[in-house]
Amino acid sequence: MSADEQQRNPNPTTPAAAPAVPSVWTRPRRQKEQPALSRDQIVAAAVRLLDAEGIEALSMRRLGSGMGSAATSLYRHVANKDELIELVVDEVYGELEVPEVPDSGDPAGWRAAVALSGHSLRAMGLRHPWVASVLGQVGLAHLGPNLMNMSERMMALFQSAGFPPGEADLAMKAVISYVVGATTSEAAYLSALARSGRSEQEWLESLRPAAEQALAEHPLLAVEHSAREGRDPRTLREENFDYGLQRVLDGLEARLGHG
Repeated sequence: MSADEQQRNPNPTTPAAAPAVPSVWTRPRRQKEQPALSRDQIVAAAVRLLDAEGIEALSMRRLGSGMGSAATSLYRHVANKDELIELVVDEVYGELEVPEVPDSGDPAGWRAAVALSGHSLRAMGLRHPWVASVLGQVGLAHLGPNLMNMSERMMALFQSAGFPPGEADLAMKAVISYVVGATTSEAAYLSALARSGRSEQEWLESLRPAAEQALAEHPLLAVEHSAREGRDPRTLREENFDYGLQRVLDGLEARLGHG
């Protein structure tokens, strides 16, 4: 052992402590916050900024400026932008509606409750389209109180359905993966639509000539397109989402039947 190593760890029989995983949820919260500014205020302002301008606009300097404070004031409560993203993600997850475990006399109640939870998660993702772009960089976001509470309530639904420990977690993740994937695509589409400055109906009408030309060489797609043409696009998006969600739940329900 070198002298430097011995200085860092004077007792060679005791391994050096591993560094903590960087996350807002792995360090203690300040007991005394500055009276002029709180972490809750910072998070609320960050959500407003993200909703209005998107993830590209978020920086500690930009956020502080919008709050009338220097970025250094924010750093007293949030160590860096990564921690801020963890906090805002957990904040919006607090909007989710997850029903209580249904009465034991309603054996199919779990399915309706999970479906409602899935629709609530989609609605949150569409209200806050920036969420989809940060889900891969939120560190230990699953340790946040709102996300933990949502997961606990959803887990209760799957266990009440009869999924055993271990598989209940897999069933829950299957539903959430579908919802997040479908909502990410839909949110990206709606964000592009917003940038165009057109309504959804106007956008689709402008694409009609190109779509008809492309479909002319694909008769099967043309039949499907004709079956849905002229319908309200928002209603169609909701039906698309629910169809996929119900098919995931069909599979889980069949899995329960097979024991």
